[in-house]
Amino acid sequence: MANALVVGGSVAGLAAALALAGSGRKVVVLERSAPPPRGAMADLHNRWQRPTVPQAQQSHTLTSLGVQTLRTRAPEVLERLLASGAPLFDLTRALPPGATDRGREVGDDDLVAIGCRRTTLELVLYRTVEALPQVEIRHGTTVRGLRLDAEKRSVRGVVTANGAHLSADVVVDATGRRAASRTWLADAGVGLGNDLTTPSGLRGFTRFYRLRGSSLPGPLTRGHAAGDIWDHYAGVLHPGDAGTFAIALGTLPGDLELDRLRHPAVFTALARATPGLSAWLDDSVSEPLSGVHVITGPANALRAAAVRPSVAGLFPVGDAACVTNPLFGRGMSLALAQAFGLADALAAHPAAERSEAAARFADTLLRPWYEHAAGSDRERIGQWSAAVHGRSQPPVDPGCPSGQIRAAAVHDGMVWRGLMRVLMGLRTPDEVFGDEKFHHRVAHAPRGATPSGTAPLPRQELLRALDEAEEVRP
Repeated sequence: MANALVVGGSVAGLAAALALAGSGRKVVVLERSAPPPRGAMADLHNRWQRPTVPQAQQSHTLTSLGVQTLRTRAPEVLERLLASGAPLFDLTRALPPGATDRGREVGDDDLVAIGCRRTTLELVLYRTVEALPQVEIRHGTTVRGLRLDAEKRSVRGVVTANGAHLSADVVVDATGRRAASRTWLADAGVGLGNDLTTPSGLRGFTRFYRLRGSSLPGPLTRGHAAGDIWDHYAGVLHPGDAGTFAIALGTLPGDLELDRLRHPAVFTALARATPGLSAWLDDSVSEPLSGVHVITGPANALRAAAVRPSVAGLFPVGDAACVTNPLFGRGMSLALAQAFGLADALAAHPAAERSEAAARFADTLLRPWYEHAAGSDRERIGQWSAAVHGRSQPPVDPGCPSGQIRAAAVHDGMVWRGLMRVLMGLRTPDEVFGDEKFHHRVAHAPRGATPSGTAPLPRQELLRALDEAEEVRP
């Protein structure tokens, strides 16, 4: 009998298996898809087809929270990731040139990020986990429901699609955004709490490239990225492993003019017109590795099963617990942090207290980021809707508006560090933005410059450029 069953063998499930095995549990990972192909890492990205993980072909990054988790809890994974060609970025190098407080400060060593494709991190995790003697990975296995005790208060295992009954007192739901445990509980007649959900208002277009040389062709104005979120779209470039990079363009769902970005020529036209990206797209600098991958962003969600458990022994992790807008790039890092926090909670408490302890940890970890994404998306959707559809823009939260913070960060190093620690997951928004000293510095910072120092062309000029690109596309 396994001590723990992990349903789902992607990033969150593999991280949970690694963490639980490290705390002394025997773990079985149940994954419905086939195993990744064998071979050199560089050859596997196009060969590993992931129909059950559509977001695998979108831009990803590992924020400071993820790096910190690997440094302290899984250094062997970090070493393998770096050995695979994933660069480690010192984010303080992006401190704006005119900002105050430029000297090295306590905590700056934590402001780092890793550039890597999602498949690279997943492959490194997979090969680390499959080598552990206390972990078994079973592919081609779909879970259709839970096994519960007679009172339907505790988990006793799972039932697979072929009718097999597997026993365990810990079941981890790592099924991603579909959060299969909601269906399992409903099918078992267990009452579900209400999930928190808000629209993300995002449609994403991603294309991957490989640099022809070894040097970066342009500055990383966001520390581990270039580009920004503008008045009607987002354009952000993330360097990846092995000399690759990804450009992600985000639009408002229903923006029909920008839905043309699915065509490579139109995508390239907008990317080249986006400040900070054009130098990377010169034919002598890089070559495309893929077409344009399109995805509609799921709603932001905080699952009740993760923070208010209905039955003991069931633990959603990763996107099955919380989804936030992928523009923030927090998903993989939060999954890693939650996996090891779950293992700690289970190890530190007797059986009768484990579910509540894990739920408290999940709530403390995830709720601030759900709320931040929900608030930021409301503000952005209002701004984008005003630009695209001519709708009136709703009033901005006067507490500490994001635009004012970002403008102040151009001039004030203390504000810049606070904002970066939030964006990188090291401090919660309330911890930083609610600080009186931070408020004072934001209020008294000079005005008049955008965080990146430049802005894209007005929308109508951009659309004319896209029209021209569409006319000449094959």
